[in-house]
Amino acid sequence: MSETAIALKGIDKSFGSVHANRNINLTVRKGTIHGIVGENGAGKSTLMSILYGFYQADAGDILVNGEKVEIRDSNAAIAAGIGMVHQHFMLVENFTVLENIMLGAEDRQVLNAGIARARRTLKELEEEYALQVDPDAITEQLPVGSQQRVEILKALYRGADILILDEPTGVLTPSEADHLFRILEQLRNQGKTIIFITHKLREVMAITDEVSVMRRGEIVATKETSQTSVDELAELMVGRRVLLRVDKGESTPRETRLEVKNLTVDDERGVTMVKDVSFAVRAGEIVGIAGVAGNGQSELIEAISGIRRARSGEVILEGEPISVSGEADPRRLRARGLAHVPEDRHHMGLVLPFEESENAILGYQTDARYVNGAFLNLGAIRSDAGEKMERYDIRPPDPRLKTANFSGGNQQKIVLAREIERDPEVLIFGQPTRGVDVGAIEFIHKRIIEMRDAGKAVLVVSVELDEIRGLSDRILVMFDGRIVGERDGEAGENELGLLMAGVEEEGTAA
Repeated sequence: MSETAIALKGIDKSFGSVHANRNINLTVRKGTIHGIVGENGAGKSTLMSILYGFYQADAGDILVNGEKVEIRDSNAAIAAGIGMVHQHFMLVENFTVLENIMLGAEDRQVLNAGIARARRTLKELEEEYALQVDPDAITEQLPVGSQQRVEILKALYRGADILILDEPTGVLTPSEADHLFRILEQLRNQGKTIIFITHKLREVMAITDEVSVMRRGEIVATKETSQTSVDELAELMVGRRVLLRVDKGESTPRETRLEVKNLTVDDERGVTMVKDVSFAVRAGEIVGIAGVAGNGQSELIEAISGIRRARSGEVILEGEPISVSGEADPRRLRARGLAHVPEDRHHMGLVLPFEESENAILGYQTDARYVNGAFLNLGAIRSDAGEKMERYDIRPPDPRLKTANFSGGNQQKIVLAREIERDPEVLIFGQPTRGVDVGAIEFIHKRIIEMRDAGKAVLVVSVELDEIRGLSDRILVMFDGRIVGERDGEAGENELGLLMAGVEEEGTAA
């Protein structure tokens, strides 16, 4: 038996003028966790899509367990023992867990007998790999971490011995990510082979046995994880030294630009998610909001930016109150100098079938520079988009390319360029570096600091505690819909972690 689970030899793939993979040679040993890291647009996801049959390589061979295989589609990949857990889950939200796991792999028996067999198999998998999920739960009602476990169970149910995980922690809280790592270690200990695609280098160091680095479509190095470091991997990814900490001077706060008073906000179910919240953001400072996802941060910034109605309270922008009951809308707030980078770029920041140039003006399409009489000035729009792509290093630099064809990190930079380049007075960033590689994180952090130093008022919401601590001049911690503490930017991780968990340092509930 071969000791190699996967061998890719001379894999090459182009999309028009974009050379996504260049003569890739990669070996993944059985029973290991093999990391693949690289900048957004380096070709990681394209390579894994070839391995899983979504794309066919223009050249090269795939060997599974030492045997050459033809993987023409995902069914062929599954037949070869390969499963994939996608960054954006492939689940039917109103199906139960059991129905999602069976979908496409149903027995040819009487329906009830097939369901009973699937339920028994699922229970065995849950016990063997510590992947407990209620089989009768409706999928959309599960937390994100549990939905990811359903995706892993789907792959195991189909007999996968090789699992590909594409940016698996991009939508997870820190505690959910820790739980995932325990699951992956259990899978490895049971003999499974795991390919772990990520841009988070500290996670690579924590969970992988080997790591391959991709840059501009090529594999530039493969290292034993124990023999490398975060700094070395970052330099290999980007091709230069990368500053892995936020470099900023002292802030010089001035007048208050944004004030929130006693704001209370409900979600779609009528559940109160923001409870009597008050704070202010001044010109020339960054205020960070820390907290585990689901504690009201999303509803808070949606209410401030005019997307969601508030039940009560007041928001004051540049000294003037704005409606929180639904009369204000994002367009009017943009005109008054407030810009918002939403947490979910796919659902709220971009229209993925649109060209990049169209998304680059979304929300600002009526500006005089973009119109010619009653029509859009396409030449001016594409020229403006091209300039932004150059300034923000958006790859590939093609304003005519459909936005869905950009990597997640480059999609994020499209949104950031659109909002920052308007030179607003107040900026709200929701998860500004979610799904973004180390080089782009460094770039985005620099731009946020530049906006602060230019006298803008900046509000940052992030579940990445390192990001909040590095960027913020003041830190507010949310728990159960309330602000439970305020600290300066020098606050310790343990101190903030206790507040995020709803526990004061002396051990009392926050």
